[in-house]
Amino acid sequence: MAKWEIINIDPWLKDYEGDINLRMDRYKEQKERLLGVDGKLIDFANAHKYYGFHKIKTGWIYREWAPNADGLYLIGDFNNWDRHSHPMRRINNEDWEIEIKGIRNLPHGSRVKVLVDANGKISDRIPLYATRVEMDENLDYAGIIQNPRKKFKWEDESFKINRDKLLIYEAHIGMAGEEGKVYSYKEFEKYILPRIKKDGYTTIQLMAIAEHPYYGSFGYQVSNFYAPSSWYGENDELKSLINSCHKEGINVIMDLVHSHAVKNTAEGINEFDGTVYQFFHEGEEGNHPDWDSKLFDYKKPGVCHFLLSNIKYWLEEFHFDGFRFDGVTSMIYKDHGRGEAFDSYKKYFSMNTDIEAINYLQLANELIKEIKPSAITIAEDMSGMPGMCLPLEVGGIGFDYRLAMGMPDFWEKALLKRDEDWDLSKMWYELSTHRPEEKRISYVESHDQALVGSKTSIFRLADQEMYWNMRKDDHNMVIDRAIALHKMLRWITISMGADGYLNFMGNEFGHPEWIDFPREGNGYSYHYARRQWSLADSKDLKYQYLNNFDNAMIDFVKENNQLSNETYRLWIDNDRKIIAFRNGDVVYIFNFHPENSYESFHLPIHDIGEFEVVMDTDEEEFGGFARISHEYIYQTERLAGTDYDGIKIYIPSRTGLALKKIK
Repeated sequence: MAKWEIINIDPWLKDYEGDINLRMDRYKEQKERLLGVDGKLIDFANAHKYYGFHKIKTGWIYREWAPNADGLYLIGDFNNWDRHSHPMRRINNEDWEIEIKGIRNLPHGSRVKVLVDANGKISDRIPLYATRVEMDENLDYAGIIQNPRKKFKWEDESFKINRDKLLIYEAHIGMAGEEGKVYSYKEFEKYILPRIKKDGYTTIQLMAIAEHPYYGSFGYQVSNFYAPSSWYGENDELKSLINSCHKEGINVIMDLVHSHAVKNTAEGINEFDGTVYQFFHEGEEGNHPDWDSKLFDYKKPGVCHFLLSNIKYWLEEFHFDGFRFDGVTSMIYKDHGRGEAFDSYKKYFSMNTDIEAINYLQLANELIKEIKPSAITIAEDMSGMPGMCLPLEVGGIGFDYRLAMGMPDFWEKALLKRDEDWDLSKMWYELSTHRPEEKRISYVESHDQALVGSKTSIFRLADQEMYWNMRKDDHNMVIDRAIALHKMLRWITISMGADGYLNFMGNEFGHPEWIDFPREGNGYSYHYARRQWSLADSKDLKYQYLNNFDNAMIDFVKENNQLSNETYRLWIDNDRKIIAFRNGDVVYIFNFHPENSYESFHLPIHDIGEFEVVMDTDEEEFGGFARISHEYIYQTERLAGTDYDGIKIYIPSRTGLALKKIK
């Protein structure tokens, strides 16, 4: 009998039982190394409550973790940046400490750094556990003391996380506005949150929250792990945004970057105590070959202490409801999964697997559930590692969901071909296949497809025609095709057995063009780092059609309980480009043919009764041609030449429709 239930859940793993046993044994060893025999992760992950700046009765105490340093000195506004007046004392082999008498001697908003003397080199560094970091007019970053007169008051005691059947709105605070500037937490709360609520999404996934010195990194080059980004405003303004989301019944999850760190030393944590190995692997193992960043050594207790405490900090201090873990594939393979197809189980279990990174993710998931049992965790893993979204107790890694990264890749490749060359069998496989008992977040495109160097689905479909032919009184075949397929892609993706669904901000209405942050190559312009909401709001433009459809689609999915169901294939006809399936009580038919409409398509339903169309992509309010009746009743009958019961139905070209049984 298998030691772990995962072997029974996925019988293909039988040949790799030894690998599963190894990663679980290593997990147990690492946990005991960190906690001892009876310790708990929730008690271990308190580094932020010990290190950093803390008020005490007599003033402040500041502690720092710098095991290999020879000397530390606190410097800042409070001592006129005197480099030697406030030496810190070593209190053990790893930690340093200094007490500052008087609360007012470190006032709220004052700038601080720590001078680190290590390996014969002296450098001014930002405290590792700084909870606020800002850049001054000289482009110099420093920690900022946080002691506001008025403490933020949360009003979300009654909020309960809705962790099932997620409808995720992925958003970037800074580029959420229409003006050419960096939008703020407050502006997002006032102007964008109501849009998301109206659109029907249940969860907001916030990108680029941890401090990052380069705005154009999209938040993926983190420098200060405990500091909310100062690009968008004050810490309490982020709390206010999350508080308001909770009052609206909306989950907020954070895009958490624990897969790597910015290599900067002046702004980040790299070489803080004079060594690379304080946090990261040494040599090439510690450098990501594509991201130009540093890679954590997850086996080291100090690194686990720092990162696991960071998770607890965001959950408790800012009331986040969970995390989307970035770069999981990069973490769990020593070659970072670069260029690998993962078309064989043996590629998941080999000398290439980074078991220490897998163990860290297991610890992170266990900790999150200890702190907030209903919290949501999502893995950004393109490899499909078995057990990624199975519980630890069965031999899994512990995530709730995995981003189905093959889906946008499939759509991107499909849109490079003519419609008539699409392979519907591959479409069915990509959209419906998943590992046993593991949940997926389905999506057509995320922020990845919107960046310069890639293209959104609408831009692949319409390209330059979007600039000239998006008025409702314009008639253009390219735009007609783009609008029709934009709707169909989304609807079939969300309805074909998705456990959750993700949309990137603005893509719901076909936001034109790409995302390009201010940089030297574009004259430091914000023109492409914003969202043009006025396009969706204009009654004269076709963007409104796409927005209307997205709203209706989200409502339909919720009202008809379409997430987390098994779907049953009814028909695939690759020549006529018809794909039909059933999800619960709903029968879907999609005709992807660019030209052919079918007057009387014989569809086997394997059911007896009466059906009617309840929604279709061809409705006028969605920019369609109103070719489908919602009043006609389809009576099932035995289809000629078969032993199937089904219906005969008109299916226009480039149209998707949904029927429900009414009798």
